[in-house]
Amino acid sequence: MARKKFIAGNWKLNCLQAEAADLVNGLAQLVQSVQDVDIAVCPPFLSIATVRERVKGTPIKLGAQNAFSVSKDGKSVMSGAYTGEVSPAMLKDAGVEWVILGHSERRQYFGETDAKVNAKIRACYEVGLKPIVCVGELLEERDLGITNSVVEIQVRGCLAGLPAEKVAESVIAYEPVWAIGTGRTATPAQAQEVHAHIRSILVVLYGQSVADQVRIQYGGSMKPDNAKELLAQKDIDGGLIGGASLKAKDFADIILAAR
Repeated sequence: MARKKFIAGNWKLNCLQAEAADLVNGLAQLVQSVQDVDIAVCPPFLSIATVRERVKGTPIKLGAQNAFSVSKDGKSVMSGAYTGEVSPAMLKDAGVEWVILGHSERRQYFGETDAKVNAKIRACYEVGLKPIVCVGELLEERDLGITNSVVEIQVRGCLAGLPAEKVAESVIAYEPVWAIGTGRTATPAQAQEVHAHIRSILVVLYGQSVADQVRIQYGGSMKPDNAKELLAQKDIDGGLIGGASLKAKDFADIILAAR
């Protein structure tokens, strides 16, 4: 089936309020007429309100970079004594539609596990947020030839027990950790191989119909000069863009490459 391409920008820890406004205003001008590609930007929490006002009337959807929830007795806990955290309910209330979960930097620096990501996904489903679920291998894991098994463990752990109808509307982002912010990029063939493997796991877990609906983004140093070739691959349905999303022209060029 034909899946609509989805390009999302992860601004990470960048952009003060004025910078966020300028960036999204510039992007909006460049993509105003784009209807055949889904677009989202994921600013830092403090810039969400600024960006929300500026994406109104544009094709750009609003996303966030993380959300907090814990599971207690099988129930999601999204309020309480959790200083410094932001819940899915708060994000939904702020106008957010998408949220990145399980990014490799969250795993590396903050100790996030597949089980924690699974709890966050559940909470996002409860309030109507759609997750972009990140998976990917370290350089040493690729060198050992265990990429597929590492990614499968992550996919199964993150999606454990989740309902098929919700998973079908979710996005998985394959991000080879060794290609994030390093300038290195998986070749189109390497990326396609892992994307196809992820889809085969979804077939086993949820059946062919759901697997055909799930969009799988590539998230490892996609840029204007390599986007078209990557996005031409059968199972690459978009990109989760880091550095290139901080320049309106570069991000717009990737979006146009997806058309």
